[in-house]
Amino acid sequence: MESNTIKTVAKYGLGAMLISAGIAHLSFARKEFQAQVPEWVPLEKDDTVVYSGYVEIAIGAAIIAAPKKYESLVGKIAAALFVAVFPGNYTQYKERRNSFGLNSDNKRFARLFMQPALIAWALKSTD
Repeated sequence: MESNTIKTVAKYGLGAMLISAGIAHLSFARKEFQAQVPEWVPLEKDDTVVYSGYVEIAIGAAIIAAPKKYESLVGKIAAALFVAVFPGNYTQYKERRNSFGLNSDNKRFARLFMQPALIAWALKSTD
């Protein structure tokens, strides 16, 4: 497969994944996502989950629909989102909060390494 085709598939896949995650935030996985909200966030946990769901949908749609000249910027915004939610993943690990099948220290710890992969995906598929 040609590298441009791989990049395009990766970009659309990332956009679709973000839209799907955003929909999950707003509906069937709302409670699960609340386990990742740190106590220091100054909003109600459910509000944080809902707002972050809207943000994910918006960024996912932007990744899919952005004109070529804005692709890199949108990728950087997506990468920043993945950096911003890392404290939630760390909180889930540190406070041993079970959700999304992450019901052991090892699983929660392994989840922390997904963030760098998501950041790389966002940057590489939109550069």
